[in-house]
Amino acid sequence: MTSQLTDRGKERLLQAFADAWNRHDVDALMSMMTIDCVFEASGGNAVDGERHQGQRAVRAAYAAVFEQYPDAHWGHARHFVTGDRGVSEWTFTGTLKDGKRVEVTGCDVFTFRNGKIAIKNSFRKNRPPIG
Repeated sequence: MTSQLTDRGKERLLQAFADAWNRHDVDALMSMMTIDCVFEASGGNAVDGERHQGQRAVRAAYAAVFEQYPDAHWGHARHFVTGDRGVSEWTFTGTLKDGKRVEVTGCDVFTFRNGKIAIKNSFRKNRPPIG
């Protein structure tokens, strides 16, 4: 991908990114992110969530999501882009290993650089597991 992506091209990138999440395809996810990428998780002890920086750390964090929720799915995706920023809204569903289900809405705020995702900052509703 080039640094000359239009806003529409960035929306397509976000849809491809969402599709890779639903395939649980960490290699595809990482191919869409910069070498020095940052993932700020929706949870964690820091004010901005747990921060993962660099390909290795982000890859491990993404893989951990699929380990925690083997059936993780992000549905009803909608994407908005302006300039070097983008937003994806979604509904997350997944089952924890103890059988409890999670269903919450959330969004990711992205920063783009050179045709790739440089920062993924995640936010989601705080709702207890079901059942």
